[in-house]
Amino acid sequence: MKKLLLLYEGKAKRVYSVEDPDLVIVEYKDDATAFNGLKRGTIADKGIVNNKVSNHLFQLLERAGVPTHYVRQLNERETLVRKVEIVPVEVIVRNIAAGSLSKRLGIPEGTKLKSTVLEYCYKNDRLGDPMVNEYHIYAMELATRDELSRISDMSFKVNQILSDYLKDVNIELIDFKLEFGRFKGEIILADEISPDTCRFWDSATGEKLDKDRFRRDLGYVEEAYREVLKRLTGEN
Repeated sequence: MKKLLLLYEGKAKRVYSVEDPDLVIVEYKDDATAFNGLKRGTIADKGIVNNKVSNHLFQLLERAGVPTHYVRQLNERETLVRKVEIVPVEVIVRNIAAGSLSKRLGIPEGTKLKSTVLEYCYKNDRLGDPMVNEYHIYAMELATRDELSRISDMSFKVNQILSDYLKDVNIELIDFKLEFGRFKGEIILADEISPDTCRFWDSATGEKLDKDRFRRDLGYVEEAYREVLKRLTGEN
């Protein structure tokens, strides 16, 4: 499959058109950003790890009945996916208090929440991806009631599948971000699921295995990303 035109370049990926109008190629970059782009850097081979981890988890979800944009991996950095119209609503799924939730609500980081929390953010870099609720979403026509219901149901299902799976490799799924897209009238899971978009903690030690190592200058960032890949796929 040959790349044609660069359609979009974001913080972590480039998207290219191909001959089939229903498909695009996603290329993962090593660029790293945090705090809405205020902190920038590079994580060696991050694009390779995120591509492989995301594809591994998308295939797991597909087998469990969750429709995704994944078609097939082309090489270490590139994957063929369905071309979706991204719903401009990011979903944050939280199982354990961390990051902005701890800061915002004063819940100590690491506190297990009594129930899983879903948060919605308006996907808009210029505004800093502000948090919204379902009333904002309907008022701004970001998604219909049926679409948001589908997104919510799928988010809880993804959380259950991934949480159960990751426990078997001694990873605690603290929280994570999901994006969804419209493809031929259907809502499907899109974007990526990786150490960039999830908080992964070692189940025994609580060691962070995700982008918080970059955000908080904890060091051993590349090693943490590689450790996730190794636990999921056995690849060093």
